[in-house]
Amino acid sequence: MNHLHPDAITAISNGYHGAPFDILGAQRVDADTLSIRAFRPTAKELYLVDTSKKNPRRVAMEQVDDRGFFVIDLVTKLDPFPYHFVEIGYDNNETEWYDPYAYEPLLTEYDLYLHGEGRNWEIYEKLGAHLRTVDGVTGVNFAVWAPNAMRVSVVGDFNNWDGRVHPMRNHGESGVWEIFIPGLGEGEKYKYEIKSHHMGYQAEKTDPYGFYAERRPNTSSIVVDIDQYEWNDDAWMEARKERNPFTTPMATYEVHLGSWKRQKGNEWLTYRELAKELVGYVKEMGYTHIELLPIAEHPFDGSWGYQVTGYYAPTSRFGTPEDFMYFVDQCHQNGIGIILDWVPAHFPKDGHALSYFDGTHLYSHADPRKGEHPDWGTYIFNYGRNEVRNFLIANALFWLKKYHIDGLRVDAVSSMVYLDFSREEGQWIPNEYGGNENLDAVRFLQEANHVIHDHAPGAVTIAEESTAWPMVSRPTYLGGLGFTLKWNMGWMHDTLWYFSKDPVYRKYEHNKLTFSMMYAYTENFVLSLSHDEVVHGKGSLIGKMPGDWWQKFAQLRLLFGYQYT
Repeated sequence: MNHLHPDAITAISNGYHGAPFDILGAQRVDADTLSIRAFRPTAKELYLVDTSKKNPRRVAMEQVDDRGFFVIDLVTKLDPFPYHFVEIGYDNNETEWYDPYAYEPLLTEYDLYLHGEGRNWEIYEKLGAHLRTVDGVTGVNFAVWAPNAMRVSVVGDFNNWDGRVHPMRNHGESGVWEIFIPGLGEGEKYKYEIKSHHMGYQAEKTDPYGFYAERRPNTSSIVVDIDQYEWNDDAWMEARKERNPFTTPMATYEVHLGSWKRQKGNEWLTYRELAKELVGYVKEMGYTHIELLPIAEHPFDGSWGYQVTGYYAPTSRFGTPEDFMYFVDQCHQNGIGIILDWVPAHFPKDGHALSYFDGTHLYSHADPRKGEHPDWGTYIFNYGRNEVRNFLIANALFWLKKYHIDGLRVDAVSSMVYLDFSREEGQWIPNEYGGNENLDAVRFLQEANHVIHDHAPGAVTIAEESTAWPMVSRPTYLGGLGFTLKWNMGWMHDTLWYFSKDPVYRKYEHNKLTFSMMYAYTENFVLSLSHDEVVHGKGSLIGKMPGDWWQKFAQLRLLFGYQYT
């Protein structure tokens, strides 16, 4: 007997039921009846196997709807028992699978509470895709934050990318959706299919907490276990805790991995090849650190990586997450620290990523005067939302702890702290005091720096901040932003201006060299020669120097010598 209302079957079969765990799996109908239900559109026949018995046998389930809805009602007072299904497909192939709707949630109320408060600093261990073993059955637990969704499903090759097959459990007001899918393992490609309450919006999204992604132009996330790599840098990591960045020499080589060097055929070097060639070069040249332009997943090969679509995934262009760990490990074993360019200022509008994630501007502001960056065509994070702050701060800790990164250079801080950054009058909204300061962004940066210094001792944070915002590199308890160091952009621009002049005329430009001393001690400055100065037709460093090639090389040596001294 089918105890289900036809509307419930239709909602499941058409993929708009928001509470599938109330319908599918083992459901107590009355004191004497346990109804087990499954939706499997690929099944011609479906059988239930009671694995609690010594000699389990198949029991045929009734197909109550030709869209693939199967039911079996059992007369029993017992609690739900362990079982699996045997499916006969329309191709007559036979498969066995455990029921995802037979498992309790793995996320705890405390996990969800901390996430809602914006203080779950290891949320990447909870949300995303994680290999788990439950009741002796291995599989993958998926969890994603999408509070405005009507229905969220996991889709992949394992279910023919059919969003009706694996709808997830809704954890109520937390906005988190979860499902454990038995039988899945490493290497599975997946996305979340999100059906929103808003205007019929439906989209397939990559996992915001995904650890690995497909090579472009494909955009699926890939299940991977990042806890298996055996690190050999224990001595480095212990010493890092005691390292003082203000007294320890720091000479940093900034590099974009995709353009530093190519193989024959113009192919990229892999992380493991770079671990040999780049590390060897940097060590020979006497640098103490490598600063990597963004290596988080991004869509466009021709970019430097500043439009991030996968904040928790090192780009697959150069290898696997374990390959990147090997690269960092080799750096540390050779006495070289790693600084990562981190981009919490904005994110791109690519449809497969964070933008309009659940049919709303979940990670940004709906009002473009606060939510869009006019220069870069990107969205600006909503730093006032707890879950968004949690996503970003946990991401910073993720790189420092999981990948042993030694520091973060935070990109475009000026664009974060000013509401009117690169905007004309009428294009921005003042804060509650009528000012142009983005108070949410300021609080976010202060909290991020405080948490980083507390949870990753010895790690440094470096601000790219191009204005005169005060106390960027002063402690948060004094009212500062809390960065360890700040790029000295003024010194860079003035120095390059001075060195670009013919030596005959430099006597008229000495103020360019001396002016930086007027503010040199207001911050913990790093003297930088930025990648931004050699792009968009600005020419290379040597190209900026006057004279013939002999003179250019001589002037460039002088510039480097001046920078170091």
